[in-house]
Amino acid sequence: MENYGKYISSPQNPKIKQILELQAKSSARRKEGLFVVEGAREIGHCLEAGFEIRSIFHCPSIMGRSAAAMELDPSIVHSGCSFEISEQVYNKLAYRESTEGIIAVFHQRNISLENLKLSDNPLIIVVESVEKPGNLGAILRSADAAGADALIVCDPLTDLYNPNLIRASIGAAFSVQSVCCSSEECIKYLKDKGIKIFTAQLQDSSLYYDSPMDGPCAIVMGTESTGLKDEFRKAADAHIRIPMLGKLDSLNVSVSAAILLFEAVRQRNL
Repeated sequence: MENYGKYISSPQNPKIKQILELQAKSSARRKEGLFVVEGAREIGHCLEAGFEIRSIFHCPSIMGRSAAAMELDPSIVHSGCSFEISEQVYNKLAYRESTEGIIAVFHQRNISLENLKLSDNPLIIVVESVEKPGNLGAILRSADAAGADALIVCDPLTDLYNPNLIRASIGAAFSVQSVCCSSEECIKYLKDKGIKIFTAQLQDSSLYYDSPMDGPCAIVMGTESTGLKDEFRKAADAHIRIPMLGKLDSLNVSVSAAILLFEAVRQRNL
């Protein structure tokens, strides 16, 4: 941990510039092995999940207007890595409209497929080449709510520490085990573990509620524009679809993921 206890009033401060770079560039996050979390609840979730904090920046005047910020453990806010910042500086950093006056920098904790801790009856959500971090964040929220074991992101187009993903996940980015890998690596892992693969697709598919998902399974989603690669389609134990009764032929990927996850939950609780 850093230990300066300084007051920062200028947006040109090197530490403030570093936060802005970490927020904006995945290359900076990878190089430094750091990421930024904004908001008291999200910081609390991140700490509860065991992530190591590097530094925390708080604006007392804004925190005083936020009930959520006031609930954060004072020992964290005023720890050895704490920096007090001006409202001008905080407003430069803040991503969210409803600000809470507190932002933290954490060390990344990247895990591999082999490190995943699965339950006796695992439920996994797999997404392939999803580009929008907001969609991934929403999928993580659904995965957390459904008690899913893990999210596997195949051939990622955004990193798991994107600030928009963290914001959209409302802390689920820290509570759900998440791994990035190639589609081929994921397929091999699932097959080796005896986990059935259910691919969401329109072609050659059965209605999702007619497919048995009460055993170990992975629900695999592709992008709304291009769908899944052939590798997953061929490796699948079943192809499933959500009935579309209107004029459109697809749902947002995060909505589809929620529907399918909770169908697996329903079947497991019959």
